[in-house]
Amino acid sequence: MDHKSTIKKKSLFPKFPKVRSILPPAYQEIYKLHYKRNREGDTSATSISKQMELWLHKKVAADVKNSKEDLTTLEIGAGTLNQLIHEPNIKTYDIIEPFRELFKGVKEIDRIRKIYDDISEIPLDKKYKRITSVATFEHILNLPEVVAKSILHMDNEACMRTSIPNEGTIMWKLGTMVTGFEFKKMYGLEYDVLMQHEHVNTADEIESVLDYFFDSNIASSYGINKSFSFYRFIESKNPNKEKAEQYLQSISSRT
Repeated sequence: MDHKSTIKKKSLFPKFPKVRSILPPAYQEIYKLHYKRNREGDTSATSISKQMELWLHKKVAADVKNSKEDLTTLEIGAGTLNQLIHEPNIKTYDIIEPFRELFKGVKEIDRIRKIYDDISEIPLDKKYKRITSVATFEHILNLPEVVAKSILHMDNEACMRTSIPNEGTIMWKLGTMVTGFEFKKMYGLEYDVLMQHEHVNTADEIESVLDYFFDSNIASSYGINKSFSFYRFIESKNPNKEKAEQYLQSISSRT
């Protein structure tokens, strides 16, 4: 009697999709307020961080700093729209941002052509010269899927420009201690609980995803090197659409 067995194909990214930890009730009560204040730099600690984070914004915008060309741009996780002030020459600017309270009443909203809650809402025939993201990829549970879908919306000569906190390194851990002290003083709660909920991906995990889907990746750090820095920036070129399509097909067949 023949016995047939099936071998489960190993997942390309076995850690994804991630599962976000559940915030205790006390954290849920202050979550939206703190999140917005943190993005706007409204506290002394976040104000210092905001000055440091200028590096993230400037690195992403470096390719259009002296350009007069309107490079069609999609920003993933636009937040309070604070990237737009660094890219004044870009006229065709779409964003993905489900947390719409963040940009409510912000004057830069007039520069946005289209707002999406999720990348799956974007028509397949819509293409971009640039896809950018500032301090967002560390939050995305299904990051490989989002990057793969992004590639399908990129022109052949397009690039992805990603800046992230150097999550998962000792320098980032030390850097959050000041914010954690202020958070504890303000709310009487431990900052690590919130960070474990928010930052689901490390910088190395993010870079490995980009390395797989793009044939050219150049990383730079705000510090000595990748291990001893606060932030990281990756410029990704030559998107591999075949890999993107194969990955999306593979996860579709599993559902």
